[in-house]
Amino acid sequence: MLLASAAALPLLLATAGCRSSEVFAGPDPLASPPSLSPDVITLRAVIAAEESLIHLYETAIGGDPGMTARVRRLTSLLAQHEQHLVQLRARLILPPGTPQTQASPSTTPGAASTLPGSAGTSGVRVTTAGLRAAERASAAGLVQRLATVEPALAQLFASIAASDATHVQVLGG
Repeated sequence: MLLASAAALPLLLATAGCRSSEVFAGPDPLASPPSLSPDVITLRAVIAAEESLIHLYETAIGGDPGMTARVRRLTSLLAQHEQHLVQLRARLILPPGTPQTQASPSTTPGAASTLPGSAGTSGVRVTTAGLRAAERASAAGLVQRLATVEPALAQLFASIAASDATHVQVLGG
């Protein structure tokens, strides 16, 4: 009974010549998906930047043959970034029908792919100095966002920024 009445609502409104927004208060439930909130847009950008950092670490590890002390240290830092990404993605809730594409890392503040010493598909070796610069930029970008997001998200960003700052020290900066 409930399914039939829910399915019949759009038909009833169409035959009555009404838009659903005229019947219901608030946004039109039959219109396109709602626009994304500023927090969701920010979170998607931070996720893209974290993915970029992970890519840098993977490239650095892949370009260093053997299980050297540097590779062990980078693998440990990479694992922490993967945990950050899990935490960030757990907070991302998109309305149904929203494309899952991420913001371009090169257009986000603190994006690691724009830093010297980073390697994309060009095969350039990722240096420790490049990783330090990426970590500094990530920490700074996250701190800049703290005042613009809800408290729970700000707390997560602050925690990740603190971790990124310690990575700079671990990398010798």
